[in-house]
Amino acid sequence: MPRSIHGGRHELGQNFLTHTPTIALVVDLVRRTDGEILEIGAGDGALTKPLAQLGRQLTAIELDEHRARRLARELPDVAVKHADALAHPLHDPVIVGNIPFHLTTPLLRRLLNTRTWSDAILLTQWEVARKRAAVGGSTLMTAQSAPWFSFHLHARVPSRGFTPRPSVDGGVLQISRRREPLIPTNEKVPYERFVSRIFTGRGGTLDRIIQNATGIQRSHASRILRTAGLTPRNLARDIDADQWAALWTQIHRAS
Repeated sequence: MPRSIHGGRHELGQNFLTHTPTIALVVDLVRRTDGEILEIGAGDGALTKPLAQLGRQLTAIELDEHRARRLARELPDVAVKHADALAHPLHDPVIVGNIPFHLTTPLLRRLLNTRTWSDAILLTQWEVARKRAAVGGSTLMTAQSAPWFSFHLHARVPSRGFTPRPSVDGGVLQISRRREPLIPTNEKVPYERFVSRIFTGRGGTLDRIIQNATGIQRSHASRILRTAGLTPRNLARDIDADQWAALWTQIHRAS
């Protein structure tokens, strides 16, 4: 196949999914959702072709113009577009895709700041999928998004399940928008600042970190922690979505 105007495989981050059990899993997860589907990074159609059999409106975008044209010829009932996932609108209710590993973070940030989709089923690097699903502890990005989204890690995908084979395994991550947010959307920006201050704050113990980050008394911070089921010895990565919401709600009301 001719070289894309955007570069070769390395520039495009192309590691095509060939692992049959993972393809079946992703399609089954999409089957459980509702609405139109947008596939990111369609490649040669390993996911596009079985997704098309679901009988729902499907748009597939691909940065490699040659692959996009070929896939459009093979699947005339699918809206195949030559487009960049970092620029194409993410308005469809369901987003699915084998994400180019080097674009995982910017794509996730873009998704989490878009209010129109309901479910995203993504194949990412294993460590990224683990961190987003808070396996082994939460991260700043996950904690900032948790009041509005839930994260679920479904499977680990061996590196041999891709062609060419990458140096790391993949992971199937599902992100679902909460029907009832844990925090009002109009409090999103100050909440994100609050979480960032807790993750990066100094103090040695969580009650002191909260005291330094918010200006409330340490005794008050300790009471709020107890109410949320936490102790001063907990770390920011130990706090789950409900606990973040409880901390924010009590501190926000007190300010």
